[in-house]
Amino acid sequence: MVTAETRFAKSGDLSIAYQVIGHGDVDVILVPQWLSNIEQYWEHPTAAYFLRRIASFSRLIMFDKRGTGLSDAVPTTQALEERMDDVLAVMDAVGSERAVLLGPSEGGPMATLFAATYPERCISLILYGACARWLQSDDYPEGRPPEIAALYGQKWIEGWGSGASLNVLAPSLARDERFRRWWGRFERHSVRPGMVAPIFETINNMDVRAVLPAIRVPTLVLHRRGDRLVDVANGRYLAAHIPGARYLELPGDDHIYFAGDADSLLDEIEEFVTGSRGTHDPDRVLATVMFTDIVRSTERAARLGDRRWHELIADHDRLMQSQVAVYRGRMIRTTGDGVFAAFDGPARAIRCALAAVDAAHGLDVDIRAGLHTGECQLTGEDLAGVTVHIGARIANLAEASQVLVSGTVRDLVVGSNIMFHFRGVESLAGVPGEWRLFTVDDARRPNGGGPPPA
Repeated sequence: MVTAETRFAKSGDLSIAYQVIGHGDVDVILVPQWLSNIEQYWEHPTAAYFLRRIASFSRLIMFDKRGTGLSDAVPTTQALEERMDDVLAVMDAVGSERAVLLGPSEGGPMATLFAATYPERCISLILYGACARWLQSDDYPEGRPPEIAALYGQKWIEGWGSGASLNVLAPSLARDERFRRWWGRFERHSVRPGMVAPIFETINNMDVRAVLPAIRVPTLVLHRRGDRLVDVANGRYLAAHIPGARYLELPGDDHIYFAGDADSLLDEIEEFVTGSRGTHDPDRVLATVMFTDIVRSTERAARLGDRRWHELIADHDRLMQSQVAVYRGRMIRTTGDGVFAAFDGPARAIRCALAAVDAAHGLDVDIRAGLHTGECQLTGEDLAGVTVHIGARIANLAEASQVLVSGTVRDLVVGSNIMFHFRGVESLAGVPGEWRLFTVDDARRPNGGGPPPA
């Protein structure tokens, strides 16, 4: 859900889409990488949490560069100095005299050039996962070998819109199917397929090394040690060649800034911008999360056709909404072919899952469900955190018409009349340790799968 209004600033003849969120004393401008859509960010809680956290201590100004996202398309790729005009246009539109520039990834060179060119408009500069030059050369061994860049670029083009790029960009989330689907949609809404190759060519030719000594504003360079897209040596080079720059190397191998341990990154950004680290911990709540999805949904959609499939999904969503309400749960969101819901008690969540599996048979579909109980982060109306990731991964392991729960859920309902079978010990993608999983015994469903006792 978009939580800020999208407006448009004029940069020459082009319209540049921007949003403003937060009311802090300091303006922070997020200078985006080449993949950007300011409305799509809000569609995933992981990205939205990162943005809201920055807006909690600043006035966050974000925009889509020309040719990307909601900004006007351009017939050809644009030079850095032309795209730099977009920053000025947005600043003028929102009445920002001076701002902190935050440049992640390919947004780094553009933010760097702006800071050196317009120091009177730049309070300070923050670079994350950035580089001064993309490709390796005789005098720049830190860059990406041209043959590797070409191979990766071709694979990205071939898999455009599928989310396959997460294997390099965010390995910690690459096996999270829901994040992968969102990222594929984010790619499609960020850049048209025909522009991907020209943009790659422009990025490969970027080189702002000569600009670095001219930067005279306070600068913070952040880089994750295992970054698979932009080697950490690039961050070290930036810090070594920007006068007085502060350099911090963080653990992790994700390149996407809101992936992985985002709070460690945000802590450093907040302290650099404000001079202190605020009490940023979001509200937290213990909840049992339930994920469901329709088994073999892709095959079913292809067989039914678009119109009938959309009708079926509408019926499914109404059914799930009613089941969650009966068991005093809260529907967090639908996921296209399933739902994400939360409950204040694990027994009610189990009973809801069993009832939903039974009810779905009336629609001639099989669903599966995964449940886990743990502490969740409250981000507006959404829930986020490790507990949510664990619940989603457990659901992915469930079989048709099966309710699969973590050992935590099973342990919390000991003494109830809910029966379980030990499924085994599993590793969950991106989650440390091994997890005991149990299937709920569907032969002994409490109350025949009906509503919980009064």
